Amino acid sequence: MSEQDEQGTGEPSGEALQQLSPGAAGGTGGEINFDLLLDVPVTLSVEIGRTRMSIKDLLALNQGALVELDREVNAPLDLMVNGTLIARGEVVELEGRFGLRLIDVVSPSERLKKVR
Repeated sequence: MSEQDEQGTGEPSGEALQQLSPGAAGGTGGEINFDLLLDVPVTLSVEIGRTRMSIKDLLALNQGALVELDREVNAPLDLMVNGTLIARGEVVELEGRFGLRLIDVVSPSERLKKVR
């Protein structure tokens, strides 16, 4: 196993955490070597809208129920990584699957600020 523990729980080993800690790999104090993270897979999701409802209303949902969202039909959709907005785009069809054409991308410096 590479940097996961021996039991295969998906938890990073102490060695992996040490590599990500400030000052590791020859860093100076509070610097983090982001090159170590470049090959880490992340899950992207596209958010079409949100709404709030009580648990009572949530439990009353059944097949055919309509849930009204806070976004207009033609508004750009949010591209999220771990709950953080990184871009907005419009839905496209790619070989029978959904895709997202990005029309507004958060700058790399702003994305890094959210990581730190």
